[in-house]
Formats: sequence, C-alpha cells, structure tokens
Amino acid sequence: MAQSSVHKDVPAVEGTDPGSVATRDEKPTATPGADRRGRGGGGGRRGGRRGTPRRPRRRRVLRWSATVLSVVILGTAGAGYLYYRHLNDNLETGRRSGGDSKAEKPQPNAAGQTPLNILLIGSDSRNSAENLKLGGSRSSVGGKPLADVQMLVHLSADRKNASVVSIPRDTRVDIPACKDPETGETYPATNRIINESLARGGPGCTLTTWENLTGVYIDHWMTIDFAGVVDMADAVGGVEVCVEQNVWDRPLPSVPGGSGLKLAAGTRKVQGKQALQWLRTRHAFYSDVGRAKAQHMYMNSMIRTLKQQNVFTDTGRLMTLAETATKALKVSEEIGTVTALYDLAMQLKTVPTNRITMTTMPTATDPQDANHLVPAGADAEQIWSMVRDDVPFDKNGKPSSKKPRDRDESTGKPSGDPAADDAEIGVLVQNATRSTSEGAVDGRASALAGALVAKGFTRAAADTTGGLSMEKTVVRYPSAELEGDARRVAESLGIPTSSVQKSTDVTGVTLVVGADWREGTTYPKQKAPKAGDVPESAGAINGSDRSQCMDVYAPYRW
Repeated sequence: MAQSSVHKDVPAVEGTDPGSVATRDEKPTATPGADRRGRGGGGGRRGGRRGTPRRPRRRRVLRWSATVLSVVILGTAGAGYLYYRHLNDNLETGRRSGGDSKAEKPQPNAAGQTPLNILLIGSDSRNSAENLKLGGSRSSVGGKPLADVQMLVHLSADRKNASVVSIPRDTRVDIPACKDPETGETYPATNRIINESLARGGPGCTLTTWENLTGVYIDHWMTIDFAGVVDMADAVGGVEVCVEQNVWDRPLPSVPGGSGLKLAAGTRKVQGKQALQWLRTRHAFYSDVGRAKAQHMYMNSMIRTLKQQNVFTDTGRLMTLAETATKALKVSEEIGTVTALYDLAMQLKTVPTNRITMTTMPTATDPQDANHLVPAGADAEQIWSMVRDDVPFDKNGKPSSKKPRDRDESTGKPSGDPAADDAEIGVLVQNATRSTSEGAVDGRASALAGALVAKGFTRAAADTTGGLSMEKTVVRYPSAELEGDARRVAESLGIPTSSVQKSTDVTGVTLVVGADWREGTTYPKQKAPKAGDVPESAGAINGSDRSQCMDVYAPYRW
C-alpha cells in the first residue's frame, strides 16, 4: 500500500499545544468587528504556508511514530496497514458533548501548555449475552445503561503529574437537558443521581453533567462495559489487590445483590471475572465511597503493572493490548483512531507513579434521601478548584513558574479590551446560591445589584426568575468586546479574574452569585490551594503506595 493511502486514512489529531489533543468540534473564533464603542476589529492571525499554522515539531514526530508503529507492527507495510485499519474498525465512537456546557477550555500557561481531562465511564449495560452473564438481572436487558463508575483523569499542562477524581454513582446532581445522538430523543433537565446521566443522552450527557457540576472543561470521554473490563484485565495478565480479612460479597437475608467476590485475606492477583467483581463490590467495602477506593487501588496497581511490563517496547504485548482495548472501549469521536489513542497513552506514560493521585469527590448524606449523597460543599469545591487551576494533588514535584496567563480568545494574545465607564456597563445579577446540600439564599441577586449600583454601576439589575444552582460565583460575558466590562465588574466586587468567563448562555455581562457567596457584598477571599492541599475527605491514594488494603464489613467476612 502506498504511503499516501496510509495518510489519507489517518486523520490528524491537532493539539492546541505540543502536549494536548484537541477536539474536532473546536473552531477558530472569528475576529470581532467594530464593537459598541466604535473600535475596529483586529486583523486575521497569520499562520504558516497558505494560512495553515505550522505544527510543533514534537507533535509531528509523535504522530509519525504512532503511524509508523501501526504500519510496521506486523513486519510489512501492507499487513501493518491492514492491521491498523482493523484496529480502527474495532473502535466505536460517539459525540463528545450531549448538552449545553458552562465550562471553559483552560487558557495555556506561559509555555503554551494546557491540561488534558478525560472522563472514564463504566457502563452497567446488560444488553449482550456476555454482559448479562457477568452481572445483573434479565429485567435490565433492553434498558438504557447507567454509569456506575465515573472518574475524571486530569493530566497536568506540563505532563508531569496526574490526578483522578471519582464521583460515587448515587450522588445527586443537576443533570442538564440532553439529546441522545443515536435516537434524537431530548431529555429535560433534572436533579437526579449522577449515574442516570448516561441513560439521558449517552456519554456526552454524562460529560456535560460533569462540566456543569465542576466547572472543569473535559476534552474526551471513554466508556467500557462489564465484558470490556474482563477482557482488559485478562490482557494485562491480572492485577494485585489486597483485603484485610477474608471477603465474600454475597446476598444476605436483609441485603440482596452482591458482586460475588470471594477472596482470602492478603494480597491476591485478580483477573477476568474476578477483576470485575472487585471493581463492582460495594456492600463488603461499606459503601459507594469504599467501592471507589477499591477501584483506585486497582487502577494504581494496574498502572504499576503496565509500567513493569514495558508494554510500549514489547510489540507482542502492545498488539494484544491494542486489540483488546479497541474492542473494549467506546470513545468520543475526536479520539476515535488508533493514532489518537496511542498519542494519549504516550502522554500518560510519562507520568511517574509517585505523581499520580487517586481521590473521590468529598460527599455528604443527601438530606432528601439517606441512601444518596451530595457534594460536600467547600471540600468538593477545593478539589475542583485544584483541577481547574492545574494544582498538583501530590507534593512530589518542583514548584512550577509557568502560571496561566490572561488571553483574548479571539486573537490568542493577552487581553487588552478596556472597560467602559462604570455607569455605562449593564450588569444582570442572578441568584444561584442553591446547592445540592443547601437551599438558595433569598434576595442575593437584589442585594448584589444594589451594591453594584452604589459603586456606580447604575445599570445593574437583579434577575428575579431564580431556580439557578452554581457552586462557584462567576461573571459571564457573551463576546470579546464585553470582556473588559466583565473584568471591571469582577474587580469592583473582589471576584478573581479566573472567574470571568466567556459564555454563549448570556446576552450581556452577567454576575452569577454562587453557593460560595451566601452573604456580604464583597466576595470572600479564597485561599489559593497549593500542591498537595487535598481535603482528607477525598481519600487520596498515591500511585506508588503499595500498602493500601481494603477493610471488609463484618457481615461479608468468612
């Protein structure tokens, strides 16, 4: 097969910087025209030959290495190409996002680097004979799957550390209105437990739910079902886990269900169906939070195992894993090629195990239902603040001098949009102080609108419709010519510039007062988290920690 044929069938996965993978649905922002005060728009950005930006050399080399690997993996160009096409055909893909998101893609740091966020979703689908055999009841067949496992993998902008955050499946959150890309069915916004998001528009809806809850822009999603977990565990060759006591997660007279996991105390290697049982065990590990901890132990152990196997230098091992992974995973469409997945794997491969931290979003008992959970206010927000600001969850690295910089999204240059006079700036104030754990504070929009008027923003007004919920206060603006005005409003109230966001959800400068600002007219100063400032309630486990062992709830010991 001629080389040109290979290139024709290998879509380029362009990154916004040398260390990231960009999504296909990102489009260049048009240069704005004259603004409301008569300023002229800037000229177009100059690129490389024929207006195309020159690709960073590291990206070209990395992409070429991935393509060459796929071509030579069977020893001949023709067979290698056919095998590459075979692996691509294995992959199932879907839309990245399923609803309206309020999360902004992070700005590059001074080195032009941006973080990478990937949402991992474990589906409980029983819609195949293999999946039904592995778990669940026949009454579930034909139903829409639920997202019983959800983890966000955050890879730092400099690719030197990685953080993982799980949200327990029974956590009640706001699920936005979503459209199922396969059926066209539209689901209204609702407030339900987060695992239902997958059934209300697919993985894209789960991704949008996470973005709106956390304020974190998520680049990609990957899903895997029961059968896929078993196949991947077998391909790796088993993963070591540990229990303090003999465990048997089985039905009890008063508690039905159970994963079937039965292990003797101590460190044991699990694979195949037993690996799935480990990942699904909940009752024997006390709760969904305990199950998340067990999943984190498994992931850390698997990462250590793969590093020990030197899989990227062992062609046979790599072929086995590539075959298994492409059959087991469904991925968002912009990473739906072997080249893109290899690129992602190479970026993750560089992170040492002692710079990987597994956590669970801090939660509290849901006041509406004792069987459910809700995000635990300040502790949960601290976790998401660290992810948004790219702060390492561990203390094992050197402090970075590469800080985020303020940039104009339309030009890519440092923002220079001046603000209008305070009296000319129109501001709509919305009350979004309602959270999953606390009700809204009455009158917050009116109070803040009044405070702005007193400061000279005479066009400030309160939105009295209510019903909004945001954990974090933000100032939104719809287009570049209003960015300076939005920053001026934030400055006047003590709101950090990192909370000023461009959004298509608003038509003018809009102050959304979140649950983090329930009283007073000056935004409460927030302590900037430092590396390792993870709340104890997040249950952090470092990737190099081999001492972890699960305690077993007494009724499930044998």
